[in-house]
Amino acid sequence: MHSRRIGDAEVSAIGLGGMPMSIEGRPDEARSLATIHAALDAGVTFIDTADAYHRDADEVGHNETLIAKALASHGAGADVLVATKGGHLRPGDGSWTLDGSPEHIKRACDDSLRRLGVEAIGLYQFHRPDPKVPYAESVGAVRDLLDAGKIRLAGISNANPGQIREANEILGGRLVSVQNQFSPAFRSSEPELRLCDELGIAFLPWSPLGGIASASELGSRFAPFARVAEAHGISPQRVCLAWMLAKSPVVVPIPGASRPETIRDSVSAADLTLTAEELAELDAV
Repeated sequence: MHSRRIGDAEVSAIGLGGMPMSIEGRPDEARSLATIHAALDAGVTFIDTADAYHRDADEVGHNETLIAKALASHGAGADVLVATKGGHLRPGDGSWTLDGSPEHIKRACDDSLRRLGVEAIGLYQFHRPDPKVPYAESVGAVRDLLDAGKIRLAGISNANPGQIREANEILGGRLVSVQNQFSPAFRSSEPELRLCDELGIAFLPWSPLGGIASASELGSRFAPFARVAEAHGISPQRVCLAWMLAKSPVVVPIPGASRPETIRDSVSAADLTLTAEELAELDAV
């Protein structure tokens, strides 16, 4: 597995997004554990989760607990950087709400520490800006957690360029990651990706395979991914992740998975080198 960096941590170039294993439509626990173990067997050393990755109101942190169980039952579990997030909530009716108050973020971090069973969270990220709370106060809570040693690395999610610069200033230059939606179907985070590249901050695309499921359909705007995939004899999903990795060395995609075969295919994207012509064709989508 090729590696990249998040702060001072060396991680696999492809991570694993845990959300599909805990929200609506999730698989049974046995298949989820098998999926995480397959990722570890394939060399994945970076897993992304959040306390809000759950389905029902009474199971906050379902995904964190699942990941902790999977890591504890695998020999390579101790080598994994686990990233979790706080500041988003799911009342249990399928909706998502926000609480960016410092009090909530600090309490959420303590709860995540307990569920993950660690003394310090590897990477803790403010999940999403809360318009009711000044951004500086929310990020200031993350700074306090970093200073207190409860988290080892600090990141933010769903942020714009101004918020990236503000967060990095509040954290005293210690912002190590930005997790934003980015995919063939969602390209509006390209300014944030470019800024992260400039600042040397890891950019973690969530839902990186958006749009690719339709790449093979007649008339799909994402057809170039299917054409390149056919030429290589591989999946369009693998091409998508390789295209993303080629954009910058700070990019670490975190494709979600709920089947062992899915994450195995995603991981293999790190070994795929696309030509300049292929990259240009995909960039034009």
